Amino acid sequence: MLKHLTLILSILCSCVPAIATQSFSKDEKLPMVVTSAATTGELSAPFGWRDFCRKFARECDDQLVGPSYVELTADVWQTLRNVNEAVNRDIQPVSDLEHWGVAESWDIPTDGKGDCEDYALLKRKMLIALKLSPSALLMTIVYNRRHEGHAILTVVTDRGDFILDNQTDTIMGWEQTGYRFIERQSVRNPNIWVRLSDSPADIVVSSRK
Repeated sequence: MLKHLTLILSILCSCVPAIATQSFSKDEKLPMVVTSAATTGELSAPFGWRDFCRKFARECDDQLVGPSYVELTADVWQTLRNVNEAVNRDIQPVSDLEHWGVAESWDIPTDGKGDCEDYALLKRKMLIALKLSPSALLMTIVYNRRHEGHAILTVVTDRGDFILDNQTDTIMGWEQTGYRFIERQSVRNPNIWVRLSDSPADIVVSSRK
C-alpha cells in the first residue's frame, strides 16, 4: 500500500471537519437534496486520464464498477467530509510544470505533492478503498470562475451530485460551485467520458494547483 495513502487513511477517524457553511436537512446530519448534472453524449477520454492509465493501469480497470450512485447516509457524508479535508490538508499544491517539468501529468500524489487532478485522483482512490462504488466517483473537468481548466471529483448520490474540490473543504452540490461543467467519467465505465456542456475536446488542467 502506498505509504502516503496509508498515512492519510490512518487519520480519517480523527479528522475534524471544517465545514461551516453547508445547508443541512432538518431531521438528519445530511445536506439538502441537490440536482444531478445532465450528460449530453460520449467523448474520448482526455489526454490526462489516458496518460494516467498508462502509469496506473489498475486505477482504470473497466471492471472496477458498482452501483451508479451512493446512498448518502450520515456515515457516508462524514466519510466524504473527512477524506476531502484530509487530502486538502496533507497534499502540498504544486503545478505539473514545477513538479514534473511537463504541462500536464495526472498522478496519485505518493510524494505528498500535486495539483487539482492529483487531489481528485487520491480522493477517488481512498473512497474506493473505503468501499464506495467506483461508478459513483467520477473525475470531472470544469472551467473555474477565472475560466481556467480545473479538475474535481463528482460523487453521484441518491441526494444529487456533490463535489470534492481541492479549493475548499466545503462539499457542495455541483450547481452551487459557480463552475462551468465540461466533461466527466461515465458511470458505466471509467474510461468513457461524457459531455456536460459544449466544450473543446481536451482542456489542460494541470497548470493549476
